[in-house]
Amino acid sequence: MTISKIILPLTFLIFSFAAVAEGNTFNDSFNKAKKMLERQVYKDHRVTIYCGANFDAKKNIQAPEGFVTTTHLKRAKKVEWEHVVPAENFGRAFSEWRDGHSNCVDSKGKLFRGRKCTEKLNKEYRYMQADMHNLFPAIGAVNALRSNYNFVMLPGEVKSDFGSCDMRIDSRKAQPPEMARGSIARTYMYMEMTYPKYKMSKQQSQLMEAWDKQYPVSKWECKRSKRIEKLQGNANQVVDSRCPSTKF
Repeated sequence: MTISKIILPLTFLIFSFAAVAEGNTFNDSFNKAKKMLERQVYKDHRVTIYCGANFDAKKNIQAPEGFVTTTHLKRAKKVEWEHVVPAENFGRAFSEWRDGHSNCVDSKGKLFRGRKCTEKLNKEYRYMQADMHNLFPAIGAVNALRSNYNFVMLPGEVKSDFGSCDMRIDSRKAQPPEMARGSIARTYMYMEMTYPKYKMSKQQSQLMEAWDKQYPVSKWECKRSKRIEKLQGNANQVVDSRCPSTKF
């Protein structure tokens, strides 16, 4: 076998891996990402991920029948953009998040760390934070109560925190409604495949693989992925590989 015959397949593999691993390098502004999602991606599908609530162009929520909440009442009236993979889950991989930095000093001369410091100093983090493939609309109160908790399957005795919206939260863990599990799983898998800074635990990975198989992609999930790719410049290969070949 000639050297050229060996090099060509290797080159193809290298480029294939690069295409799969490519993340957001288009926009590092979280605020800009939210505006693009609202105006260009969800313009004709204003529906939240967890509860299926409708929202309008002014971010007002029309709660589904039977939805209730006893906390974050003001936030329950507005849509917010939720990191399905919480920012902290990948943010703590950055030293600025864990340890802070000498350039992270507030007006009183006090050092700070965490999200604020990482967002200020690290462009790689900002790209991850603004990745629209990981951002979904949610009722503000649901987003607030979910916080940065990992998704799990909770014991059967744990009941919904939001009435007819079957989002269950207990002991700093969250169980999402069935309607959201497939999208959640493919988002987690996308983030791990795309960004070396983020890794799921073995238990989390097994759950996401199970949900991916159990809850197939919808037509909207495929359309959403393609719209984001056109705006952001990179594909969600996990979602796309499970979609029919139809163009959206």
